[in-house]
Amino acid sequence: MVAPEWISTDIFNWVVLPLLIAIARILDVSVGTVRLIFVSRGYKYLAPLLGFVEVIIWLLAIGQIMQQLDNFMSYIGYGAGFAMGNYIGIILVEKMSIGTVLIRVLPKFDTSNLIKHLREANFGVTSVNAEGKNGPIKMLFSIVKRKDLDGALQIINTHNPNAFYTIEEVQKVNEGHFGASTRKSFFFGGIFGSSQMRK
Repeated sequence: MVAPEWISTDIFNWVVLPLLIAIARILDVSVGTVRLIFVSRGYKYLAPLLGFVEVIIWLLAIGQIMQQLDNFMSYIGYGAGFAMGNYIGIILVEKMSIGTVLIRVLPKFDTSNLIKHLREANFGVTSVNAEGKNGPIKMLFSIVKRKDLDGALQIINTHNPNAFYTIEEVQKVNEGHFGASTRKSFFFGGIFGSSQMRK
């Protein structure tokens, strides 16, 4: 890349170019992080598209590095962009709230109110009898959209404080019941549909 006439060559090579390389790396690593999440969650059409964008940006960045092998600031920009790209990619995935999760609850108290309020909030709940350390318990299962996870956990923590629960990614769900959500999930909220286990 050649420096524009209005900027000195030194400033361009030691400041502007490394900054551009860092930005390119932030973009391609962020896209790559999102792509890996899409692959793990079964979005087979979007993942290849993001892979195409990712590799094009990477080629642009590495091309500039190869032309500036004697410029250590380019390496710093490359490394800094990679590190920041990972962070931003994770934040993007969290903001998108895509996919479905399984909540498994092993409550410490009676589950009647917990089940009642989860169902009133339009969450599907399945309960099974289980044997815990202190005797018989009701184990609860609910599959919810990730964007509704905080709401479900708030109900669990309100009606059964200190309950033991685990949360797992669910790749595919067939049929079932999903609670209506009034909150849009980032810009992917209206694109991906899922389903949830019936009560």
